[in-house]
Order: sequence, then structure tokens, then C-alpha cells
Amino acid sequence: MRGRFAEQLSERVLVFDGAMGTVLHVAGNSLDRALPELTLSNPELVSTIHESYVAAGADVLLTNTFGANRLRLAEHGCSVSARDINLAAVRLARQARRGVHRTIFVAGSVSPAVSSSARAGVRADERAEVVREQVQALVDGGVDLLVLETFGHLDELVEAITVAAEVTDLPIVAQATFTSDGLTPAGETPREVVKALTGLPVTAVGANCTVGPQRMLAILDGLRDAGDLPVGVHPNAGMPRRTGRRFTYPAARAHFGRYARRFAEHGAAMIGGCCGTTPGHIREVVARLSDLRPRQANPVTAVPKPRPAPPQSPLARRLARPGFVLATQVTPHGEPEDVERVRGAGLALVRGNFGEALRLEREAGVDTITTVTAWDRSLAALQADLLGAHAFGLRTVVCETGTPVPLGDYPGADGIWEVDSVGLIGLLAGLNSGRDHAGLTLATRTAFHIGARVNPGAEDPDAELSRTKAKIAAGAQFLITRPVYELEGLSRMVTELSGVDIPVLVAIAPLSGFAEAEYLAYEVPDVTIPPRALSELEAAGKREAEVGLALAAELLDGARDLVRGAVVVADEHPGKIESLLRQEKSVLQL
Repeated sequence: MRGRFAEQLSERVLVFDGAMGTVLHVAGNSLDRALPELTLSNPELVSTIHESYVAAGADVLLTNTFGANRLRLAEHGCSVSARDINLAAVRLARQARRGVHRTIFVAGSVSPAVSSSARAGVRADERAEVVREQVQALVDGGVDLLVLETFGHLDELVEAITVAAEVTDLPIVAQATFTSDGLTPAGETPREVVKALTGLPVTAVGANCTVGPQRMLAILDGLRDAGDLPVGVHPNAGMPRRTGRRFTYPAARAHFGRYARRFAEHGAAMIGGCCGTTPGHIREVVARLSDLRPRQANPVTAVPKPRPAPPQSPLARRLARPGFVLATQVTPHGEPEDVERVRGAGLALVRGNFGEALRLEREAGVDTITTVTAWDRSLAALQADLLGAHAFGLRTVVCETGTPVPLGDYPGADGIWEVDSVGLIGLLAGLNSGRDHAGLTLATRTAFHIGARVNPGAEDPDAELSRTKAKIAAGAQFLITRPVYELEGLSRMVTELSGVDIPVLVAIAPLSGFAEAEYLAYEVPDVTIPPRALSELEAAGKREAEVGLALAAELLDGARDLVRGAVVVADEHPGKIESLLRQEKSVLQL
């Protein structure tokens, strides 16, 4: 295998995998711990990450051994044998390529002997010795090549190459890291790095980490123009943003993929990802390079075992039959009255947590649609809750971005969103296809029926329509409107979506009286109350609640020719919507 790496490097662009540490961090592991130790304590997670990169199309897997030497492990307070970690890491990476009918190389990842902050207190001979120990363990484990990566000081990189070459004749890829000014942290230029490495026993040179794709392009040009060695680049997914103890990276996969194509056009022989990149980024890279990467062997197409079609959700079953679907919307308060408000409805939209939805299903015998909001929730927490809800049998969800509640001692407090409703829909669609939010392959796929909220009464209908189409493109399978009080906006939206095969349910909230109607009309954005409704409610006096119900019934009747169903909001009208439910009960397909 060792000779084939150099051979294939001369024939095509090799795609390396992406970050290991980032995906481990996303999975809930602190960056303060020694991440290589997870190779021993959580091998299933590390194996899953390797397998996900294989599935994404990577040609080279790096072992989970960055920092896996005794000095770096000691910095994290880890006393586990460095040799044991390296041997196990190679074994996991090699196992991930078993059964794959294409060439996949396993590269031993070797970092600088110590972090930059500890460098001054460690002698050069000590650094060389720990590199020697790690390289020997990786070679004994059976790697196909070595990747010396993220070296910020050229003298250390030269030391590591010299030591590695004394241990093995395996191919060596030597990678420095460069800051946004195009220099290593020690101040060396790409040209100085290449000139220093020319003549040393290295197969290729490269740059990784620190900068994103755009800055990496100029660094690639500098490395390429300085010598004849093959060059590789492994940028971060942009510059990191820290929120508390969590790091996120902004570069979208499509942006990363576009630059991967440019890297190849500028002569890169190896392209991969560093911090912030995931199997999803590598999948995009492979797609962008597909016509630049001819394979010498006959392609082998893996045919997955057929999976049974997931069972339809309760709402999907109703929508599959003719007739007008009716549901009631409630916000549970954990009280017995919640059950009475939905009993007999058949289908309930629950504005609450998954636990409340499960309680109503069990105690009231209704099917539920559960509202999920992205506000103040991390992606990891959202995913964990969704997978837990799915395990308990909940299938139908409607996605909202959510907003902070403007109440309490801090009414101006802002919200925290890792994703909005479009991103939340995309997360659910990924789970349905068997991938988590980091692009990792799941053991099984979910069968969520995914809904989205839309607002026919928005003041900017074109912007709302554009966002609605984005939700559909992300994976929304049905739409539920915000409460409407006139049909003109609804009719316009349905007409604009006439070319899209997606069912729409209209939300109807009976007005309790003139005060509520006046408040909505003049103080709440994106709500339209027709003048006729205002005048009738104002003239109704003590009969205003009855008039509000009559107006809602009229809307419900008019909507039957526009949409597939309706959601009647019961929160503010307990005990007063039975008449509306009875009007449609005869056509509700149970």
C-alpha cells in the first residue's frame, strides 16, 4: 500500500477526511480533554466518524492521534499509555475501510510534540524522542503513511521529518500551518517552508488549519510555486466563533466545496478539511471534484439492502385520504383540563414539549402534531430530544424558529439560535435519511413527518413566499399557517404554491371580542383583521364571543376550497369551540 500512495498522488487528486476533533466536540466531548483517549474509552464513536468519512468518499483517513504523545497527553492530565492509544487508533481506522471496494489509505496523524505555550520549556531532544515514540507506534499499528500536521515552527517540522524517516520508509506528508497574513506563527513564508523541506525524505508538503478556504488559496499558490513537491491543503471551515465553551464555524458546505474545486484547479494534489469540517463538507468536496478524479479501477456500486417504507404518521394517513382534515391546537399546562380540551378531537397540535404530547396521546387517545422551536437550543440538544421523541413514537412535528418571551425582569433579552426553522427542518430531513447534524451516519433513520409554519398575513408577502419555498426545499412535507382572519392572503399564498405538491392546513383562532381584535389589528405585526370583523365585534356588545365564533365558522367554511385542512386554536376559548368541531366532524377522516 505504501508505494500506491505516491503512485495515486501523481494520477489524481486525493481527498482526505475532515476534522476528527470537531465532530467529537459536537458529540459532547470537551476540548479540554485528551480527545485521542476516546479511541480507547469510546471506540464506537471514533469508528462511526471514520465510517462516515468513508461513506462521504474520502480517500485518506487520518487516525485519531493528533496530540497522542506522552507530553501532550500529560498536558491534559491523561495518564493512559500513548502507545496503546496510537495502536488502537490505527486499528479503528483500518477497520473502517474493510469491505470497501476502493483504495482507502490510513494516515498516522502526528502533531508537534508539545503545544506552542509549552514549547519553550521542552528541549529539542525531548521533542524528538516523543515524536519517535509515536511514529513507532503508528508504524507498528500498520499505517500506510504519516501526516505531520499543524506545525507552526519550521525547525520542529524538520526535526519531526528527520525522526520519522529514521523509524520508517513510509510516505511522509509534511504540513505547516499559516495564519491569515500568510506566515507560520514563527514567521516563515510558504516559500521558506518548501525550500527547507526540499531534499528531505518527504513525499508531499501542505498546509492545514488556522485559516479558512479563501485565505488557504493564496497559501496553496505559494507552496506550489516554491518547488516541485505535490501540495495538499486542509483549511478550516472559516474562522471559529466561540459561544461559551462551544466553538462553531461559519463556512457552508457549498462554499467549502467551491473552494475545493479552485484548489484542484490551482494544482492541489491533496484536499481535505481541518477544524469545523464534517463528513458533509467532505461529501461536497468529492462531488465538486468528481470529474477531476478519474479512478483507475472499475467502479463498484454498493447496493444497499432495501429498507421497509417507514409507517405513515397519523397526519399523513389523514392527508392521504379524501376529505377535510381538522385538528385542534392546545398549549398544555400539565393539568387534567388539558385532556378534556382535546378529548374527541382526533388530532391535536400541541404547543408544548414532547412529554406533554405523549401524555395527551396516552390519556386522551388523540394523535398529535408537536411544535418544535429552535430558540435557545443547541443543535446537539435539539437532535437528542428529537431522537428521544421518535423512540417514544412521536412522528409528526411542525418547526418554528421561536422568539424570546418579552416578559419578566429582562424583557429586552435576546434569543440564542444555532439554527432557524429552515435549519431545523434540514436537521429532521437529515435524520430521516439516516444522518445526524454533523453528517455522521446513524444506525437507523427516523420517520418524522415534517411541517413548517407559514404566515399568509405577512406584510411582505414576497419575502414570506421566498422563505416558505426555502422551508419546502429543506424538507418540509406540510404547512400550517399562522392564525388567519381573512382569506385573501391565504388564497394568494395557495395560488403562488400551486405548482408545489404540499398540503396546507389553515390555523383559525376564534376572536374572543373587540379588544383582542383591536390589539391584533393595530399592535401586532403581520396580522390582518378585516374592517368588517372589527365593526361587527365592536357592535356585538356582550355577544362578542358568539360573534367571534361565527366569524371563525365562516372562515372555516370558506377555507375548505383552498386548503386540505384546518387547525382550530382552542387555547383562549376552552369549552367554546365545540360548535366549530361539530361542523367539520362529519368530514374528518378518522
